Amino acid sequence: MSLSKKLLERYSRHIALDEVGEAGQKKILAGKVLIIGTGGLGSPAAMYLSAAGVGTIGIADSDKVELSNLQRQIIHSSSDIGRAKVLSAKERMQAINPDIRVDTYHTFVSADNITDLMKNYDFIIDATDNFRSKFLINDTCVMMNKPFSHAGILRFGGQLMTYVPGKGPCYRCVFHTPPPDSMADTASHTGIIGAMCGVIGSMQAMEALKYLSGAGELLTGYLLTYDALTMQFRKIKLPATVDDCPVCGKNSIIKF
Repeated sequence: MSLSKKLLERYSRHIALDEVGEAGQKKILAGKVLIIGTGGLGSPAAMYLSAAGVGTIGIADSDKVELSNLQRQIIHSSSDIGRAKVLSAKERMQAINPDIRVDTYHTFVSADNITDLMKNYDFIIDATDNFRSKFLINDTCVMMNKPFSHAGILRFGGQLMTYVPGKGPCYRCVFHTPPPDSMADTASHTGIIGAMCGVIGSMQAMEALKYLSGAGELLTGYLLTYDALTMQFRKIKLPATVDDCPVCGKNSIIKF
């Protein structure tokens, strides 16, 4: 399949990259990415993946836009307050790129529906803001052999890692179990600087684009942390897959 003159012009800056080229852009156009959460992390990830031409993007979120979201969730605007986030996000994504397909899931992602949501996608972006969802996404991706990007942000800090089946530890290998709800900090309690979402969410989009196109090296086997107050990044080598990990270890006990 050859790209039309319009597509060659739209994606010319990608195609000019030796690491991407026309072949890589075609892979991006054929790619399917699911973003779980259309808040702080999901907003920049969705916008950049739309602009990049990812052919099908799914967005899953049960929330509606609130005034307090607008300080950081840049895919939504003041006129969207009260609307479902997935509908607001889809409108903005297709305004950026009308050629892509955006599938919306206005639902809370749970153990009851996550496998159906994930099954048709090549790459998953965990843009959620709670530990229970992050562990659920990890466990399901491991069991379904789905690569995904994890990220977390709070105050002036952020972190991310990428899981690819068979190529490194999963999220549960590193963090083991969710903390008790009473110990879990949230942005509403401790705060978050809005631009942090753009830094880390854009990196999640970058990981998805590298995975689809085959360019570069993914954050597989590493945890990348960022401190905005000191402007320091740290790339931490993670241990190999943990043998007794309950989901990806030799004797896994977490099953469908």
